[in-house]
Amino acid sequence: MRIGELSRATGASTRSLRYYEDQGLLSSDRRPNGYREYGEEAVRQVAFIQDLYRAGLPSQIIRDILPCTGPTPPPGECTQLLARVRQARDELARQEHAIAQRREMLDRYLAGTAAPAGLPSRAEDQ
Repeated sequence: MRIGELSRATGASTRSLRYYEDQGLLSSDRRPNGYREYGEEAVRQVAFIQDLYRAGLPSQIIRDILPCTGPTPPPGECTQLLARVRQARDELARQEHAIAQRREMLDRYLAGTAAPAGLPSRAEDQ
């Protein structure tokens, strides 16, 4: 299938598909007229790439993950890769915790139950 067909099948823009190729995430064959030609497996691969981007993984990790999802994954490398993905997941959890703490602080300020460090809150003044 050509790039426009892949775009329609996946919802990814043709610009995104070209970017995925530039990043080494997706490959195509070139026809004699220069058009890109993708195999049927490209639909699933693009969906997977998009999911990993939405999960916050950078192109470098996605590029490393893709061979591990094929029919014959490279030996050894995939185990190390899982550790990197777990680290990315753990970093997201840390960021979520920090955001939740910030949101709680803002909620306390909005409710009038918080004050700058070292000063009494308005609730304590009353």
